[in-house]
Parts: sequence; structure tokens; C-alpha cells
Amino acid sequence: MAVVGVLALQGSYNEHISALRRIGVKGVEVRKPDQLQGLDSLIIPGGESTTMAKLANYHNLFPALREFVGTGKPVWGTCAGLIFLANKAIGQKSGGQELIGGLDCTVHRNFFGSQVRSFETELSVPMLADKEGGSPTCRGVFIRAPAILEVGSDVEILADCPVPAGTPSITITSGEGVEEEVYSKDRVIVAVRQGNILATAFHPELTSDSRWHRLFLDMDKESHAKAFSALSLSTSSRDAEGRLNPRPLDLPIFE
Repeated sequence: MAVVGVLALQGSYNEHISALRRIGVKGVEVRKPDQLQGLDSLIIPGGESTTMAKLANYHNLFPALREFVGTGKPVWGTCAGLIFLANKAIGQKSGGQELIGGLDCTVHRNFFGSQVRSFETELSVPMLADKEGGSPTCRGVFIRAPAILEVGSDVEILADCPVPAGTPSITITSGEGVEEEVYSKDRVIVAVRQGNILATAFHPELTSDSRWHRLFLDMDKESHAKAFSALSLSTSSRDAEGRLNPRPLDLPIFE
């Protein structure tokens, strides 16, 4: 059985563990670097990203988290977890915060505004229905949520949503004090995948829809299949005495 770690510094980690339990999967709380050992995958939940970053620094977790992402094992960030995984974040508090990185995107930490502007909406996610069945839409719960402003070429966009009326203008201030608008579209990206990283700006763990968690577990199966395939290829390329063959003998050779 897969063992899924859930970063349990602050935020909705209990809700993720409960969601995993409902589909028969063990979720374990992670607060220290050595607790990442032996995990098949990791969820970084929603919460207050600045607080989570301070606690992660206190426990010296950032190097271990970056190493875990680099192993290729599946990692899923929801809301604040998305911010953690982004290569670049804007809209941060004074002084900024440390990021894990690995996801080629720019995220705005508080795109949709303050807590009172939290909302729920139906999101179109055809990929989720294709892979896990059910409706082509899912319920998106956005709580003081971030959003993805732009992504790299290797990032697959899974869902976007309309920008709600009254959403604060997104601007940055240059060194000369000149304000420059960086986002003016009527829709914004809220779910992506890049390799072993899944990220959602909303909270699937706060709904009864378990398909996002099942999708994440399927990513774990994919990673195991790739590892087994690589091991099989390595084994098949050695001779009876264990020496590495220059070419697999059962494959055509083109000169």
C-alpha cells in the first residue's frame, strides 16, 4: 500500500489525511526532514504560506523538501502548497518567503483578495473525467487563494476559472516606483501538472469529490512503473556474467 506524506506544519493537513482514508490510503503527518524517508509521495496542503515557511525554516525542512521533489516522486500542492512549489511568487509580504520550487510558473500569492473574497465555483476539468470518471466539472473551493499568472512550456494546464468581478488589480512596482500591470486577462490558471508535480489553487480536500486524490495516487503508480521499466532495461542490457552489453541483443541495430 502506498504511503502518502502530508506536510503537517499548519493548515488543512487533517482534511487531506481524512480524504486519503476515505479511499483506503494511509496518510502520515510530516513535520521533520527524517519523516520524508520511505514515503511514496507527498502532499503540501493549504494554509497560511508565510507561517508555513517560517515553521519549515525552523525545522530545516526546505533542503529535504527540495530533495524529495527532485527524486521524481509525486508531490501535490494545494493553495499554499502551490505557492511553495512555484519557481517564482509575487504579491508576498514584506521580506518575501522561501520557496521549494520545481514548478515552472509564476504564482500570485493572494490573487483573489482577502479572506472575505473567498468563493466556490464549478471548474471545467475534462482531464479529471477522462482519467477518473464522473462529471467533467469539479467544485473549486477558493479560500484567500493564489493563482498562476504564467507557466513554462512543459507545464500542462488542467483548469482555469473566470476572474471574479471586483478582484483587486494585479500590479508590481519597479525600482523606479513605476507601477506595471502584469495580469489583465479575464481567466486565470488554477490547476496544473508538470512531471511529478500536481498543483491546485483550490481545496479538493474540503469537498466529497475524491477524484483529485485518486489522480494523485495514479501519478504514484506511474512513477513506480517508470522506475520498474528503467530497472528492467538496465537488467536486460547485461550479459550472463553481469557485464554491461553495448546494445540490447533483442533490438534491431541501425548503423
